[in-house]
Parts: sequence; structure tokens; C-alpha cells
Amino acid sequence: MNRAVNNGVPDQVWTGSWVAERLGVELVGDDQLTGLLGLALRRNPKRAHLLVSNVLGKHVPQSPSVVYGAGFALGRRVRELLGDDEAGRAVVLGYAETATGLGHSVADGLGLAPYLHSTRRPIPGIAPAGGFEESHSHATSHLLLPEDPALLTGDGPLVLVDDEFSTGNTVLNTVRDLHERYPRRRYVVVALVDMRSAADAGRLAEFAGEIGARVDLVAAASGTVRLPEGVLEKGQELVARYEAESAAMGGRSSAGSSWPVAPFPAPLKDAAETASLEGDADAASLGTDGRTTALGARGTARPAPTGPQTTHGRVTRVDLHWPPGLPDGGRHGFTPSHRIRLERALPAMAARLAEALPSDAHRVHILGFEELMYAPLRLARELEQIASDTEVRYSTTTRSPVLAVDDPGYAIRTRLVFPAHDDPADGPGERYAYNVAGAGFDAVVAVVDSTADTPELHAPDGLLARLAAHTPHVLLAVVPSYVPEPPLVPERPDMLPEPLRGPAFSSYAPEEVGWLLQDLSDVTLEAPTEEREEAIQSGGAHYAESLPVEYQPSEQYQELFHAALDTSAARIARAVGAVTELVLAERSPRPVLVSLARAGTPVGVLMRRWAERRHGLDLLHYAVSIVRGRGIDANALRWLAAHHDPADVVFVDGWTGKGAITRELADALREFEEAEGVSGFDPEIAVLADPGACVRTYGTREDFLIPSACLNSTVSGLISRTVLRADLVGPNDYHGAKFYRELAGADVSVDFLDAVAARFPEVADAVDALAKELLSADRSPTWEGWAAVERISEEYGIHDVNLVKPGVGETTRVLLRRVPWKILARAGAGADLDHVRLLAEQRGVPVEEVAELPYTCVGLIHPKYTRGATGADGTAVTV
Repeated sequence: MNRAVNNGVPDQVWTGSWVAERLGVELVGDDQLTGLLGLALRRNPKRAHLLVSNVLGKHVPQSPSVVYGAGFALGRRVRELLGDDEAGRAVVLGYAETATGLGHSVADGLGLAPYLHSTRRPIPGIAPAGGFEESHSHATSHLLLPEDPALLTGDGPLVLVDDEFSTGNTVLNTVRDLHERYPRRRYVVVALVDMRSAADAGRLAEFAGEIGARVDLVAAASGTVRLPEGVLEKGQELVARYEAESAAMGGRSSAGSSWPVAPFPAPLKDAAETASLEGDADAASLGTDGRTTALGARGTARPAPTGPQTTHGRVTRVDLHWPPGLPDGGRHGFTPSHRIRLERALPAMAARLAEALPSDAHRVHILGFEELMYAPLRLARELEQIASDTEVRYSTTTRSPVLAVDDPGYAIRTRLVFPAHDDPADGPGERYAYNVAGAGFDAVVAVVDSTADTPELHAPDGLLARLAAHTPHVLLAVVPSYVPEPPLVPERPDMLPEPLRGPAFSSYAPEEVGWLLQDLSDVTLEAPTEEREEAIQSGGAHYAESLPVEYQPSEQYQELFHAALDTSAARIARAVGAVTELVLAERSPRPVLVSLARAGTPVGVLMRRWAERRHGLDLLHYAVSIVRGRGIDANALRWLAAHHDPADVVFVDGWTGKGAITRELADALREFEEAEGVSGFDPEIAVLADPGACVRTYGTREDFLIPSACLNSTVSGLISRTVLRADLVGPNDYHGAKFYRELAGADVSVDFLDAVAARFPEVADAVDALAKELLSADRSPTWEGWAAVERISEEYGIHDVNLVKPGVGETTRVLLRRVPWKILARAGAGADLDHVRLLAEQRGVPVEEVAELPYTCVGLIHPKYTRGATGADGTAVTV
């Protein structure tokens, strides 16, 4: 299809035809689909094509009434679906950055629903109430930062709003995370377009059944994207060729282009770098239709002084008189009372904009800023209503890099490139405004929040200068950034408890490790494995709220452990020596070792022993708790910061799998620094083995048997997994753990340490050579493990990376603690998997040999676990 109804104008060339003709991509579905969507290309390792919405107000300038009306209408449909009573208890959640304005508009259509959107802008002092990953996006991490955490704790429906519903992964990740923390009975997923494939269409219903909740879907249109084989590679090749052609021509188009389309700029960098701010149109290259296609200009714009209306060069600042204390959007929540205040203030603010516009400005563009979509949209719509003789269009800037091609059949005709101007948490980088240059606007009003009103915004290569090169008048309206007051919390005790030590807590010697934990040995926390698995996967409990019953292996398995220790002790000793030497050479001459309990603790003790025997160092060693999805123990960090230089702290773990704890630690330390003002903790973990390629500091990247993974507490000082449960761990308490004194007869913790340490002398020369080799090598993380886990999750229909446990150590844990589904073993794996095969046989778990597996083995937790599905004894079934 080459023509469609676009923006209410019939018989235009469809803005997806350029991509469709070159890549064979097809949109199949509702009649209005091609009117809602165009196509473009982007550089992305997971998806080359981009669905470009004509009614979202992100990439394509559109009438603000159309943009707002699309979201409002979806909100009305949700209200009809829920009924007035349920709608009155609903909360709406939108996705950053693309759907923040859409979600807010849906909330307006729903009626009295409070609104929150995810954000990529962390706020010091505001603890996240949740977060999730958006796997296909170029920027994946989302935070939920409500001013009032109770916003997410109610039992009314949660309405999740995104611009498109493509695979469903983002929504499922969100619901899974939130349902685990704040379970509720009903969810409604809302999107402009539902583009799921047939394979993905049934997953939502299956997921609803898994969590025991109702999940509905509301979309303005539906269809699918048909992608021919090899489309990702073809798209990447096409982008690369355009980039190369653009670079060869200095970013300018050429009538002699070999491409069978109109001359194009494909400006991945600005083509008019040397044009002055006051330069004429000839300073930029023009496409065949006369549009300006070379993007941006360098000039002399400087920050304008504050004031109600100050003109400098071609940028005019307009004071909107934004109501004091009114949130600029839904980043921290937007309540019905906020909505009433905004509605009352909008007419006067829009009037100030109208007064500031030149009298001859008949085509005006309101340009929002990344996540700040709703406030500019409402201002644009109000201006459209009061300025009847002015054509008003609306869109926003974005982080998303997209190829620009000046062809009527392509959705992104022009591109402005400028530096980020809000000091983003992920560092500086380019930002973009699409289809603004060359659109013939008489004036552009840039609307930003005060956080983004920085020197970078006003710089010669900043957004304002880029806009000024393409329109006679640029206005700047700044909305105050809303920052919630830090919540009142009870005053913390000045003194935190000293670390627990053996023999009162653990079977390790007191000098070997101090545990920054509280002793919960007298509390019954154990639950049968099958009950825990059902509760965890249904969202009824977090895994850290209970403990598995300590599995006591058979005599045959104990013999396997000792045999494995005999054969691998030297190999482990070599890795211990290597990682310790890296730490001493690169991190600190006297590091404070802080192991992540409990798998990291035996490794921390061994590193301490190596430093003592090889270098005469008496290193301090502590163990702290970190919990996936909950972060590291902040009280333990406070104790460490009060007693040691955080720069000397080196976090230690046993091994990496997919790198989840590595990411968890980095996020938790960043949040701690922002909340506490304490800096210096290095998130880089030192591990014995790094088969997932997730860290720089490791002893080996081989995936082999580490015997300390073979057992539970009896090889970890008789200490349980750590526990974090609100009724047991208060805001001023360390996380908890149990000391299983009754298992002393089966304890091999010290035996394991002694067996490895006894090999230190014989591996000393090998460690010197290995450490020298590692210090000179490129040890940059490649995150191969994460990529492999994502692939396995999809190939085996699990669709949850948390249920895929890669590596020998993690697979062993699955067999000891969880309800395993099956084990994937690398074809030809030898003695390292003897204990895995034995455990699998005892639990009735199939072992499947796989060629070219990136790990020695991978354990898969049952993806649809109920006791009825697996049997009350926890043995797996084949499905």
C-alpha cells in the first residue's frame, strides 16, 4: 500500500512506503492502521524498523487536539470497560518517555484517576517504588518514583498505557514487578495500536492466569507487522549505507545519489555545521521539494536572563506564571486536585503564549521535551482553541536516534541533533527533534522544565540555536520542575549494631568474617519448596520473605562433593589468587572485603587468606545482604561508611550468571548515594568466576564446578540465605539470616576453605602469570550471559529471565532450592556436571544436551508452576 489517509488528509503517500518497498515490511490489520502509523529505520541491535505514530505527538508534528483526543478517547473506553465504580478506584501508569503524555490523556478520559509515569530521571532522596526493563528500547531502565507510595498499593485496577503493544514484554515485566510488590485483582493495558504477532497474542491471557488476576487490553487499532526473513540485517545494512553516503558527502544530499529515491540528507550529524544563526536558507542543503533537510546550525545564542519576556537574538523567554507547587507532569504522581488546578490555569497561560507570539506567526509549533509531554500538549491545545487564525502543531524532542530520509514515503523527513541539556543520569549524549526543520513554521515554542534550562540548552550547538536556524522566531517557556519533599522518616539510631561473628553466629572463626546481619535463628521461616515456588511465581510473596527447607544431600551426593573438591581445589585456589591480586593491584593496597551473603562469603574468606599468606595482609572482611528487586542493605552500607573509607570497599561474590546482582548492586549504590549523600562505593564486583562476562575483576571466566555451590548452609558457615520481610526487618535493622547450629554435624564449611587454601603454595607461580596476563588484557564486560539468557528464555517459551539460571553454580541452586523444569547441559560436558546429573536424577528432572551452549549448563525453573502442575513432592514434569 502506497497511499493512505494521513492526519485526516486523504490520498497522501503512506509514510511507511519507503521502508516497506526496501525491506518488505508490511502492516496488516485495521483499515486505519496506515493512517495512524508510518515507518522509519533506526540503529538498534534488536529491531531495525520503527513504528512512527501520527497521533502520539512525539516524532510527527500534529494538531494538539488530535493528540489529546486520541488519548482521551482511549480513557473513555477504559471507563466503559471498568464501569464507574471500578474506574473511580483506578490508577493510571504511563511509560517514559514516549507515552507520558498519552497516559496522562488517558487518565483525563478515565475521569478521577490519579496518574503516574515511569521515568529515567532519578531524584535524590526519592526511593523507587518499583522499576522494570524495556528490552527492545535503546534506553531500557524505568523507575517509578511516586511522591506518595500509597499510589501503587491500592486494590483498584491498574491501567498501563504505552504507545504500542508490540510483543507485550514491557507490560509483562511491569506487571510482574508491581504484582510482586503490590498485588491487585485487575489490570488494563492500553495502547494506540496492538501490533502483537499471533505467537505473542495468547501470552497476556496465560500471564493473567499465572498471577491470578484479570488483564484486559484496549487499543485504538490492531494489526501485525510482517517481517521477512533477514529484515534486521537488511535494515542495519541500509542504515549503514545511508550513514556512509551522508558522511562521504559531508552530510549533504546529492543529485547524483545512486539511491532510487529523491535526494536525501540522512543527517546523522548536522550538515550545516558552519551556518551562522542568522544565515539564510542557502547555508543548508535543500531536498528536491525545497524543504530544509540539512539539520541545525552553529551560532551565537547565549542564555537569556530571567524575566517575564526577554529577547536575545532570536530567542524570546515567556513567563507562563505556572501555578506554584503544581507538578509539571506525572513523574511523581498527578492527582485529581492537581488536574483541577491545571484546568483553571491553562487559559491564562495560553493567553500569555499568544501575546508573546509575533503577529505574523500563522503556523506555530509547540515543542515539548522528552518526558515532559503533557504540559506542552495542554498548552498547545489551549492555544489552538483561543488562536483560531493560527495553525498549531505539537511534538516533542526525544532520546531515540532515527535515520532521516527526505522522501514523502518516509515518516522521518528531517532531524535536528543537539546535546542533552538536563544533566541526564546516564551521561551526556545526543538528543533529537524530528520533522521540525523545513516544516515552514513561523515560530517554535520550546517548552522545557527548569531542570533542563541549562547552559547546554542555550549553547551555540544547543536546541534553541538549532531551532533558530529553521524558523524566524523561537520562544522558550520554562515549567518549574516539581521535586517532592523528602518523606518524613523516623530518626535513625546513631549507633548500628556491630557485626555478628562466630562461633555465636556462623561456624567461621571470628576473624574470618563479620556478618552485618540480624540473627533470626529463633524464627520459623522455612516453607516447602513447592509452596515457595507457587507463592513467588504467583506474585504472592518475594523470594526473600521465606527460606527453603535446607536440603540435606544423600551420602552418594556428599561423596560427589568431596571428590569434586579434591579435583577442583587447585583450580579454585588459582582463581582466588588471581582475583585477589587484581584487587590489590587495581582497587586498593588494603581493601575492605565485603562479600554478598551468602555465596560470596566463602570466596571473601579465601581472598582474605590469600592476602594474608602471600602478602602478610590482615584484611577486614564483612558479609552483607543484597536482594534482587530490593537492593543492598542500606543500614549495612551506613555502618561501613561510618567505619571505613567507602573507596576501599570491594564487593565480593562467588560467580556471575546473567549479571542480575551486578546490575542490582550498581543501581542500589547509586540510590544510596543520592539518598544519603555518601559517595565512594565502587559497584564493580570482584568474583571468583565470571562466565557471564559481566564484570572486570575476576579470577576466571570459565564455567566450572565451584564446590561451595554444591551445598546450602553446610558449606557457608551454617548461615541461611538472607531474609527481608517487613514484619521482621524494620527501617533501622540489618537484613536477617538464620544460624543452623543443629546442622553442625554435616558442616564442611571450614573443610572447604582449608582444602582450597592448602593449594595456595603450589599455584603461586601460576597465579603470578595469570594475574599479569589479566592486568594487561581487555576485561571489559560484554554481557554475553545476559544475551544468552534472553535468547534461552524466548526459545523455551519462558519469557522471564528470572526463571533462567545459567552456569554450574546457579543450576545447582535451582536443583537444591527451587522447582526445576529441566537442565540444559553443554554437549560433552564432563565431570563438572556429575553432581548436577545426580541431583537431577534424584528430583526427576530431565537433562537435555545442547550444542554450543555458552555455559556448561543452565537450569530452568518451571515457568508455570503450581503444585498441581508438578506434584506435591516438587519433582518436575515434562511439558
